[in-house]
This record gives sequence, C-alpha cells and structure tokens, in this order.
Amino acid sequence: MGKVRTEMVKRISLELIDRYERSFTIEFEQNKQFLKEIELDVSKKLRNRIAGYVTRLMRIEETQEVSRI
Repeated sequence: MGKVRTEMVKRISLELIDRYERSFTIEFEQNKQFLKEIELDVSKKLRNRIAGYVTRLMRIEETQEVSRI
C-alpha cells in the first residue's frame, strides 16, 4: 500500500505544477524553497507535503520522458 495524500494536497500540487512547471525539480529541498519564495499561504506541514508530492510527480514525469527516448 502507498502513502495516502489528501485531495487538497493533490489539487494544490497540480495547480502549482500547471503554473510553475519549469520551476520545480526532482529535489525536495529545492521545491520546498520555491514554495517558500512564492509565499504559499499554508502551514509548514502542509507546505512540506505539497513539496513532497510535487517532487514525486516530477520524478515520475522525468522517468516517463527517459523511457520515451
């Protein structure tokens, strides 16, 4: 079984990826810093969960691009 993420974390993460796709990387710390820079108005715990989910989505996207080549 995988990790459970709330609908809010998924929704916010997908919206942020749509807006700032080029700014996110596969590194959690960099994504966390970026969320701090854009002053996302959420708690520290929620910001970390969003950064983690964004990181996971970016890693999945990267592996799919590599497998297409």
